Amino acid sequence: MFKAWFATPLWARVLLALILGAVTGYLWGPGAESIKIVGDLFIDFIKMLIVPLIFLSLVSGVTAIGDLGKLGSVGWRAILLFVVTGQIAVWLGLGLGTFFAPGIGLDTSGIEMGPVPEPAPFEWREMLRSMIPVSPVKVMADVNVLPLIVFSLLVGIGILLAKRDEDNEGPDTPGATRGAVGAVARAFDAGAVIFQKITMVIMELTPFGVFALIAWVVGTLGLDAVAALGKLVALNYGGCVLIIVVMYVFILALSRVSIIGFFRGMIDAIAVAYSTASSSATLPVTLRCTQRNLGVTRPTSSFIVSLGSTINMDGTAMYLGLATLFGAQIFGVDLSWADYGMIALLATVGSIGAAGIPGGGLVMMGAIFTAVGVPLETIAFVAGVDRIMDMMRTATNVTGDATVTVATATMLGEIDKAELASADDV
Repeated sequence: MFKAWFATPLWARVLLALILGAVTGYLWGPGAESIKIVGDLFIDFIKMLIVPLIFLSLVSGVTAIGDLGKLGSVGWRAILLFVVTGQIAVWLGLGLGTFFAPGIGLDTSGIEMGPVPEPAPFEWREMLRSMIPVSPVKVMADVNVLPLIVFSLLVGIGILLAKRDEDNEGPDTPGATRGAVGAVARAFDAGAVIFQKITMVIMELTPFGVFALIAWVVGTLGLDAVAALGKLVALNYGGCVLIIVVMYVFILALSRVSIIGFFRGMIDAIAVAYSTASSSATLPVTLRCTQRNLGVTRPTSSFIVSLGSTINMDGTAMYLGLATLFGAQIFGVDLSWADYGMIALLATVGSIGAAGIPGGGLVMMGAIFTAVGVPLETIAFVAGVDRIMDMMRTATNVTGDATVTVATATMLGEIDKAELASADDV
């Protein structure tokens, strides 16, 4: 029995767990919360890996790239793709909200409203300051991913510069530190490999964690809560599907990679993203999938996936545009084209600032709603079903991270396409 279980590809086990979990939650109802502890333990194991894996993988990746010019060429391509896809996503959300008008004629009397958060005005100066790791130890303790990425990049760049100076000294130059920088680089490389092996072990728990989390979500929410806001939920899912099957597939097609191989190679990460609704919690799994299943080199994938888990939120950007129009329609707020432009700008920037945790998009809504005059009570209407929508948005975000990683790696020749094409054997 155990032999047959482990002989089955992990993606097939995860997919089966996803289906069985949904059925169990529907039949069991609220009682499914009793098995949520299994999913919580799985998430805790994944979270355990986030800080050491980002730190070690990024430092190791930067030193493996070996050239600051090449590091820059990877960075600007990835960031450009993140910005372009984010803008397309938010305008898609605005288009869906305008055309289908989910808030028009909605009877809100039967909707159980959640709490209304305090307005969170966007302050770009504070966002820039938050990127600086004033205390690296505190950043690691708080699992604050963006400043952790900055710190890791600086350590990697420092090793590159020190290694260059060490190499230029010449073999006859005395010094007790000769060869020490190379040893430090190799230590980070070994550490990254070790934590990738730990990730592979923890990945075997994925089917059990996914089963418990999906059963809890379906059992807790039920169908009644979703039905009241069914049009908004459907548009959220439809928009995310369009982003994946149109925009991402188009990018993959331009990159001339196996689309089937890509999705088969990413199914583990997509399933974890959907069940946890957390890009940050899915990060170790995404790294494993892009490197082992999609054939992207470790330096490139470590850099882009870690960066994307924080700043690439296409599903969130699409939803922020859609939700703003939803609130405007409920409360009869007329929006101009200038308001649309403001929404597009803030949704793109706001999706970057949104934490990679469940419900992170709700935090950013306050700034956008306040900027265009949409009442904050809108958040209370959508709070009850945000979790089930957040699951799909997170799956989209993670798929986008991998798409940009593969596309950038293809441009730079940092991918083994034969390995990606054989991902159906994973």
